[in-house]
Amino acid sequence: MVTIDLTTPPVEPASFLDGIPRRIAITLPELRLAARAAGDAPLPFDLSEAAGPGALEGRLGESRGTADESAYADALGSLHDGEDTLRRRGLLSDDGLDAGLAGAIGLLATPRLALDIDVAAAGSQVKAWHRQSDGAVATLATCDGIVFELAWFRADQWPGELARVAAIPDDVDLRESDVPATMEVPFQLVDAIGEALRSGRSDLVPVLMEHHGEGVLDADATPLADTDAATAVAAVHTEGRGRLRVLAAEVTEAATTSVGVASWVLLADGWHSLTPHQEDSGPRVTVRRVDPDDLATELAPVLAQVIA
Repeated sequence: MVTIDLTTPPVEPASFLDGIPRRIAITLPELRLAARAAGDAPLPFDLSEAAGPGALEGRLGESRGTADESAYADALGSLHDGEDTLRRRGLLSDDGLDAGLAGAIGLLATPRLALDIDVAAAGSQVKAWHRQSDGAVATLATCDGIVFELAWFRADQWPGELARVAAIPDDVDLRESDVPATMEVPFQLVDAIGEALRSGRSDLVPVLMEHHGEGVLDADATPLADTDAATAVAAVHTEGRGRLRVLAAEVTEAATTSVGVASWVLLADGWHSLTPHQEDSGPRVTVRRVDPDDLATELAPVLAQVIA
């Protein structure tokens, strides 16, 4: 069985530059042109001229930069010609694309392993696409669909790049949470309490707890007290300030063969992972306090399942 190890510390680089991912900012027109220059390489979303800004908006989701389609189109129209700017930046010449840029575009188009990452926090949304194959990784990310960050690096540097994606914005003020560091909850209870709160029926929470509250366990598998359990499960919904979702897939020549998902929620004190699992009593979810540096470790079993 092939495995991808995201937990082993990277080897020491041969030189200082070897240990640094190459990272460039690239506009949508530049990205379109680079993809064409790299043999019409497909990118992680539809960038065809015929699709227009509306189609791109649909793929990137609603955000500050794409909420107004007219403003989005105007912003794109104000950008300089992609070929001219790539040439002035030394990324395009009569001999073709910069070798590193061409390689990154090629890797985005032909990966062995693909991660689609969606992060929403502090009123903004970031989409990132990570593609890995043969010991190398290329990433593409944007928060507005106009300016992208393109990076490429060795696979042993991937954990650090994943932590960078999960970094909590500076304008998010953290405080103590009512959710314990680790708790395990019946999935139906989390779902039902969330629906009750969204419907303005917080009076139903005690009723739901009477039926399922004994199934709320702490890190030692000890049932939480009824009041603490009700407060903790409700806080998973009321403290929500953001989310992180990673869709992982193995890609073969034929098609995408298998898919795995990892989900985090941003609560008052930071990120908490949501890990579903099946027990004899039914589906349950473990809610555990995590840090950005934990994303690679959290993804390791997901990737192992995907490429098993």
